[in-house]
Amino acid sequence: MSRRGFPGMGGGFGGMNINQLMKEAKKMQSDMEKSQTELAAKEFDASVGGGAVYVKVNGSKEVKEIKIKKEAVDPDDVEMLQDLILSCVNEALRKVDSAQAQEFGKYNIPGLM
Repeated sequence: MSRRGFPGMGGGFGGMNINQLMKEAKKMQSDMEKSQTELAAKEFDASVGGGAVYVKVNGSKEVKEIKIKKEAVDPDDVEMLQDLILSCVNEALRKVDSAQAQEFGKYNIPGLM
C-alpha cells in the first residue's frame, strides 16, 4: 500500500486526502458548536387546556416560565392540574427535540441523532 491511501481510491478517502478530511471535520465541528449555541438561546413554548397552563423552555431544555390561570386551580382536582403541567412541559420539550433533530440532521452523521 502506498502512502497515498488504499489502492484504487484516488489517493485517499474517496479522492480526499487526510488533511482535507481533517479540515472538513474541524469546520463541521465548529458549525455544530455554533448551531448548538444558537439553539440553546432560542425559546420554545406550549400551552394546554385552552391556555390554562403555559410553559416556556429554552433550547437547553431549561424551564424558564410557567403560567397557570386561576381557573385551572381546583383544590378538589389537583391531579388534573398536575396532568396539565406535565403535558405542557413535555410538549415544549418535544418542540426542542424537533428543532434539534432539524438543525443537526443536516450534518448527516450516523448515530448523532
